[in-house]
Amino acid sequence: MSAVLSPAGLPARQSMGVWQAAWKRLRADRVGMVSMVVVAAFALLVLLGSVGLLARGWQKEVGVPNAPPTFMGPAAAVEQSAIPVPKGPNVDLSAVDPLAPRYKEWDERAAKFKTEDSVKRETLPFGGDRIGRDVLTKALKGTQTSVFVGLLAAIVASVIGTLLGALAGFFGGRMGDFLEWLYSVFTSIPDILLILSFAVIFGRGIGSVAIILALVGWTGMYRQVRAEFLKHSVREYVRSAEAIGASAASRMFRHILPNISHVILVRMSLLVVGFIKFEVILSYLGLGVGVDDVSWGTMLAEAQSELILGYWWQLVAATAFMAVFVTAFSLFADALRDALDPKLRGLE
Repeated sequence: MSAVLSPAGLPARQSMGVWQAAWKRLRADRVGMVSMVVVAAFALLVLLGSVGLLARGWQKEVGVPNAPPTFMGPAAAVEQSAIPVPKGPNVDLSAVDPLAPRYKEWDERAAKFKTEDSVKRETLPFGGDRIGRDVLTKALKGTQTSVFVGLLAAIVASVIGTLLGALAGFFGGRMGDFLEWLYSVFTSIPDILLILSFAVIFGRGIGSVAIILALVGWTGMYRQVRAEFLKHSVREYVRSAEAIGASAASRMFRHILPNISHVILVRMSLLVVGFIKFEVILSYLGLGVGVDDVSWGTMLAEAQSELILGYWWQLVAATAFMAVFVTAFSLFADALRDALDPKLRGLE
């Protein structure tokens, strides 16, 4: 195939597409690339956990209760002083101590529990919780739950907001007025009140939390998509498609939607971070995931009582995982927004 020549006889320079230019700008952003690698690592953790290859045994009691982290070493044993009791074949303590007949039974139970606990580890990499579960494994399982809820809720909210925004911006009229009224109703109520209200209705569980967050968080996507459809619906390429007989659905989803996909993608990435924070709050308050599941929020709720006793490692583990992911995802969203900014296309 012969090369395309310019009027001067020189090879014509072909401009890069939107996604090629965006990828080039993203690669030049070091912070964005590092953040993308961190986010990809967390996504791999979620994938491995979903197929059962990671954190599958997070409920197992592998250590002694509140086992300290490995770098701290085993917890020091505390000797409890006891009153010396006279022993002998003819000594009867029941007259002075009514619990004396139970001593033998208690000694046998203590010996049994000591034998069972001897197979449990005295230290764990990130420590253990109050019943001896590995905090590191719980943090990995909590990562899977919280990130999955954030992604699922963001996808559902993006679909709802995009569909309603497209209808309101493209058709307008009575449909646009009704959708604007619906948008005003949802935005007039604080998000936290809506979330708590829906939590009472739908109950606890991973799916319930995702639905609750999606029903509350679609409004921002709706507002932005509606504005983009209002702007693009009167442009020449859409008018030309209408002139050749393209249907309204074709103009909306085959012509306009691909040209605003970068806006939707960036907005959805911002929703993920916000929804993860809301999931942590709901689980911390006992309105999030079920009692048989674990997330960063449930770990923080458990750590509240442990911290009073000086067991800080579950709080640190949950906070560290959450802080790293949220920070990396926020930086990646900012880099993605800059890479997809249409104002920068003319600089390539």
